[in-house]
Amino acid sequence: MSERFEEQEYNTDSLDTKLWSKILKLLWIHKKDLFVLYGFMIMLAFVDVSFPLLNRHAIDNFVIGNAKENEVLIFALVYLGFVVWQSFNVYYFIKRAGKIEMNFAYDVRQKAFTKLQELSFNYYDKTPLGWIMARMTSDITRLSEILSWGLMDMVWGFSVMFGITIVMLITNWKLAMLILMVIPVLWYISVYFQTRILKTYRDVRKVNSKITGAFSEGISGAKTTKTMAIEDLNLDEFKTLTGEMRQRSIKAAVLSALFMPLVTGLGAISTAGILVVGGQQVLLGAIQFGTLMLFTQYAAQFFEPLRQIARLLAELQMAQASAERVLSLMNSEAQIVDHPHVIERFGTILQPKTENYPKMDGEVEFRNVTFYYNPQEPVLTDFNLKVQRGQTVALVGETGSGKSTIVNLLCRFYQPVEGSILIDGVDITERSIGWLHSNLGYVLQAPHLFSGTVAENIRYGRLDATDEEVEDSAKMVNAHNFITKLEQGYLSDVGEGGSRLSTGEKQLISFARAVLADPAIFVLDEATSSIDTETEQIIQHAIDTLLVNRTSFVIAHRLSTIVSADVILVIKKGKIVEQGTHQELLRLKGSYYRLYTNQFQEDLQNQLLQLKPE
Repeated sequence: MSERFEEQEYNTDSLDTKLWSKILKLLWIHKKDLFVLYGFMIMLAFVDVSFPLLNRHAIDNFVIGNAKENEVLIFALVYLGFVVWQSFNVYYFIKRAGKIEMNFAYDVRQKAFTKLQELSFNYYDKTPLGWIMARMTSDITRLSEILSWGLMDMVWGFSVMFGITIVMLITNWKLAMLILMVIPVLWYISVYFQTRILKTYRDVRKVNSKITGAFSEGISGAKTTKTMAIEDLNLDEFKTLTGEMRQRSIKAAVLSALFMPLVTGLGAISTAGILVVGGQQVLLGAIQFGTLMLFTQYAAQFFEPLRQIARLLAELQMAQASAERVLSLMNSEAQIVDHPHVIERFGTILQPKTENYPKMDGEVEFRNVTFYYNPQEPVLTDFNLKVQRGQTVALVGETGSGKSTIVNLLCRFYQPVEGSILIDGVDITERSIGWLHSNLGYVLQAPHLFSGTVAENIRYGRLDATDEEVEDSAKMVNAHNFITKLEQGYLSDVGEGGSRLSTGEKQLISFARAVLADPAIFVLDEATSSIDTETEQIIQHAIDTLLVNRTSFVIAHRLSTIVSADVILVIKKGKIVEQGTHQELLRLKGSYYRLYTNQFQEDLQNQLLQLKPE
């Protein structure tokens, strides 16, 4: 069995500066747009600080004083200019922030998807699909929103607070202290809520990953659900998960909801203090009425950025859970990688140097190979095997005997714990993974087709293949006849996962895809076990033709399909217990003989039952 997936636990109780510094490095790619955006936000803050000053001037000179008509007109034009300027700032900062949000999400998804292409097979073997989907969608979306709009609000908030503080201290430092003294209290409240909000939203993201996985499984297994009539069971399980999500989300929302009123209440207390103290000073003639109005406006204005920053801190707590998981995906290391000198010569999977790829003949050797998922449960122990170029090797045995492990090691989906695997006399670790995979033709028991046309799915075997080559490969596996009968022939859409085709038709297309690649080594992993007898005969005829002069490994469930194999290996608990041709193994009357005769009798009984009249 593969390694069980366990999601990483995160126990930081506050904002993780190291984590966010890594995220900001990803954002720094868009530094030009960021500087422009923050420039608009600072100008926006400057205008916001200026409006109360203009209002004070109007009160002291136009309401209480006796200003001339032309002064009022000039003031009105200046005020209008500030309004137009503010409108211009708002338009451009929204435009620029939206651009940053979309570009950041695009870049991170590109990097994450590139990482997914580079990760080894075992990563997908142990990581749930729902976990990956949640990282690629909702978590990245949350990050892009907080980094574009949230940081913008923070720049605006600090700029407004800084400007207001300077003006207040210059105008009347005693009244200014009534507002500034609240900041330490607000800081304490923020820290108190940060830890609780962060923990709650981590729990929310974990449950969200489970829901995404359950939803994905529910859709992909819809046919099984219907045929087994377990809709009510699936619904109950899904309700349990969504119910847990709702409870945890409500708890997080309550914490956030409590945070904001506390900040608003502190602002109201400061405003009340200014009205009391400032009102007395107006009555005593110490300050003008316009100055009192200036401070009351600044009290409201000062705490609006504080509320925004408090909200942003809460959102950062929520987003930190997403950031942790996105980075955990992007920082995942492939367990099977090429050596630096191999990469220098042959390139990487995504940037191969195909001109340096040597020709593969197909001679394979396993030397003292040991492999296990769990050290206490070895799958292969000191396994040895030598296969000559062009030989067809069949692997038979009980489920869990190690047949698939042997071919997975050959394909470098996994790495031997001990020993080595050689192709053409060279250790496969001295050749690139890309070179190996480009010379492999792998046909699975459950064929997978990508959304698109029949021709596109076959062409995945070799992307530069012509239409004629695609058609020729289909003819070689006898798929051409059924393809031409489809509504649009080779241009017919196969549907998601090949849902519009039968299992046999999908298998024929996947076989044509492997043939088109013209591999030196074929791996057939029970490729005929999920199809009808007629289609099996069609594929078997193609196999007999195509495997000539090609090294091939065939994992067989139906032993009748491997009687012509050059070598048949009977595998038991990771060891070869019998080896030889079909006739040689039958003469031994051992494990293979029992397997074959039992299966032959079962097939004969099934045929008799089909011929028996009703």
